[in-house]
Amino acid sequence: MKRTTRLTGPRRYALLGTAVLLAATSSSLAAADDGPGPFGVTVQAAVTRQSVRVGAIFSGGLGGRHFCTASVVRSSGHDLIVTAAHCLDGGGNLVFVPGYRDGKAPYGVWSIGKTYRGDAWTGGQDEDSDVAFAVVADQGGKGVEDVVGANAFAAGRATGATAVTVTGYPSALDAPLTCTNKPTLHSRTQQRIVCPDFAGGTSGSPWVNGDGEVVGVIGGHQQGGDTDDVSYSVVLGNEAAALYREAATTS
Repeated sequence: MKRTTRLTGPRRYALLGTAVLLAATSSSLAAADDGPGPFGVTVQAAVTRQSVRVGAIFSGGLGGRHFCTASVVRSSGHDLIVTAAHCLDGGGNLVFVPGYRDGKAPYGVWSIGKTYRGDAWTGGQDEDSDVAFAVVADQGGKGVEDVVGANAFAAGRATGATAVTVTGYPSALDAPLTCTNKPTLHSRTQQRIVCPDFAGGTSGSPWVNGDGEVVGVIGGHQQGGDTDDVSYSVVLGNEAAALYREAATTS
């Protein structure tokens, strides 16, 4: 499970070196038309227009602790984030902090309000429905999308057609990690990706393809995976598309 429980202290993970760089020699270089390469190498994410759209979810405000990851997706209200459904089960005073680093919130702290989770999740925590959306409150008349931008949300993309970049916040770190690789099918409804050190706290991390589309989020099988090096996502299909349409047009 890649969500860190909010009731106990964060699990501490043994990360190699400084926890931000793994040996590139063990990874194959990507072909030019597949992505930047090398594949399967996890590093600390640089501050870019794309990376600041990803943020940490905190319980109890910025002074609390971050336990999941989310990212901004396009919506009519400019106020929508996507994450894993299991990240929103506990309720409470949750906030989203895009671009969070080293205890600082350079793009603001955004209160999470209305959430959108599918009936299959709320009715029985179906792992094939482990994706959710949430509305964050405006600040000064601006939505979070106005501040950091947003990615498209794209259901129906073929798994492994292109490489994807996964960016997320392990709870033991105060900066995001990122990794690019090609996902593969785990089952008809689940996809997997091999990226080291995506530990507890990275549930909800977006899988973004070269067109800037979110085509997965860490979650689903084993609520994202029970090891740090392999992560899962629901295959985004009709249910996810319908949930997104509802959230994006009514937020």
